[in-house]
Amino acid sequence: MMNKFTSLYRQALLACIVGLCQPAIAAANGLKHEPALAVAGADKATMLAAVAAGKRLVAVGDRGTVLLSDDNGKRFRQARHVPTRATLNAVHFINPREGWAVGHWGVIMHTADGGETWTMQRDELDADQPLFAVWFKDDKTGLAAGLWSLLLRTDDGGKTWNKLTLPIAEGRANFGKNLFGIFQGSQGDLFIAAEQGSLYRSQDGGSQWSEIRTGNTGTFWAGITLDGGAMLVAGLRGKVYRSADGGSVWTAVESGTKSSITDIAQLSDGRIVAVGLDGVSLESRNSGASFIVSTRLDRTPNTAVVAGADGVIVKFTMAGVESPVK
Repeated sequence: MMNKFTSLYRQALLACIVGLCQPAIAAANGLKHEPALAVAGADKATMLAAVAAGKRLVAVGDRGTVLLSDDNGKRFRQARHVPTRATLNAVHFINPREGWAVGHWGVIMHTADGGETWTMQRDELDADQPLFAVWFKDDKTGLAAGLWSLLLRTDDGGKTWNKLTLPIAEGRANFGKNLFGIFQGSQGDLFIAAEQGSLYRSQDGGSQWSEIRTGNTGTFWAGITLDGGAMLVAGLRGKVYRSADGGSVWTAVESGTKSSITDIAQLSDGRIVAVGLDGVSLESRNSGASFIVSTRLDRTPNTAVVAGADGVIVKFTMAGVESPVK
């Protein structure tokens, strides 16, 4: 079992801690996809990412589990059909009905009914190169990113995916930097949170990329653009960096914790909530300029957070869904 404090990347770290690396191992043994199982207590599964799809909350994670909530996080149920048991690492919706999820085996799935049913658009069963991030501009153009600088683009809604090339990282000629979060900046540029304190930036919609070195030495696992235009990235050892100029200059923010941060969300009232390992949660009421830290008594690692309606916060841990709070 891996030590959760020494891994360099987020979803692979969280997955392997609880044995979710099995799909990648299975691929090497020549096994094929099987639909995710409907199980009792699915809300106790480890979920690695969550988003709002209109009024619905959608979470993805362990062994192809997709959870849906239509009551602001009070209750979750499983999706009706998911075509894989591969661990799912990220999810993105462009409207209440249409979304994409990515994960191990290079899986990319699509839904057109709000997450109830999913279809496979891509996999790569002969390679252990998981995808950790997905982002779509609209129903045609999207990006997916993952291990060793794997970066894919589609311009036909996911029917075909083409590999893009990132600048070669210093000292990483054979293996590129791992890529963990894709988000759009305040001025329309695209950003990817990556290893070794790096961000990748595209000013042409994702065709060409340049590397930004922030001065941080640790991996960034999450990024977000806030209402008002400020941008935050966060990750290993509790590091948080902030930009107020559209992403050109990044400055370290004192987070108040050394525990690694796994996800960030902004609520409708402007509050920012981040979660991380060791059961830490961070809250900011000043656009990410400073944070107040709290810690779960049992120190169960937090894996994801999503903003529900009316200021509700829904958190996910290694032990499943937490009850929503304000």
